[in-house]
Amino acid sequence: MSAPSSRQRLTLATTLLLLTPPLLWAGNAVVGRMMQGVVPPITLNFLRWLIALVLLLPLAGWVLRPGARGLWPHWRRFALLGLLGVGCYNSLQYLALKTSTPINVTLVAASMPVWMLLVGRLLYGEPVSRRAALGAALSIAGVLVVLSRGEPAQLRALQFVPGDAWMLLATLLWSWYSWLLARPKPGEEPSHIKADWAAFLLAQVVMGVAWSGLFSAGEWLSLPPLPEGASHIQWGWPLLAALAYVAIGPSLLAYRCWGAGVTRMGPAMASFFSNLTPLFAALLSALLLGEPPRLYHAVGFVLIVGGILVSSRR
Repeated sequence: MSAPSSRQRLTLATTLLLLTPPLLWAGNAVVGRMMQGVVPPITLNFLRWLIALVLLLPLAGWVLRPGARGLWPHWRRFALLGLLGVGCYNSLQYLALKTSTPINVTLVAASMPVWMLLVGRLLYGEPVSRRAALGAALSIAGVLVVLSRGEPAQLRALQFVPGDAWMLLATLLWSWYSWLLARPKPGEEPSHIKADWAAFLLAQVVMGVAWSGLFSAGEWLSLPPLPEGASHIQWGWPLLAALAYVAIGPSLLAYRCWGAGVTRMGPAMASFFSNLTPLFAALLSALLLGEPPRLYHAVGFVLIVGGILVSSRR
């Protein structure tokens, strides 16, 4: 009987583990905003995960070897996970940051539990309780406050900033990705790969890099021509530092800390920490981008978190 109680004890070390991912994810949104005009957004995602792939190879390169223990007998599953989690979600997030702010992007993403309820109901037949429906309504109200920029008159003729629409699509796709993780078909996901965080991530990243490269090629075909001597990528220390950060911090370090924190505390308690991402994004945006949070951001944050709290109560 000692295991469950120890799992619920929030120590300083566990707190630091669970605070690290939302801080790094908020930094990812801010850096993505800072890199607008420096590198095309989908190309930024491709370079980010290509570097992460190289860093993961020494940790879990065995998963790429031919044979029954590698990913190749299960390549269809990892191709889909890589498409949704690496190729689509992160590309759409960086694309959203072209026209939306890190605060808006992370607030829309904070409504993820609501869309998970919707996807679970539509695709997996999961029932939605009254409490969960009430929580979903509160969270959706919070998203509407953010999307309308706090002006109720705009709700009747709501006009999306393109970035907000891209982030909504990204959130829906991530919800589907999360359900795929939670509900693998029998024999579809080998336990020895799932048990190794680096191997499980690498199996997705390999496929995700392939998708991201394809999307990046399409992006370059659509870019307008530049004058002779100009370039769509501004190579230099700012870009190299940004690539190092997004490849190591939000990709590898955050993933590892989150997995360790969830193992210690369980997903329910850990989910409360993930909702700190918009708060960290607001603080970092004010410090680094000169984009202070507005009153409607606070209202939207309270509604979204309130909805999640109501949904998660037993």
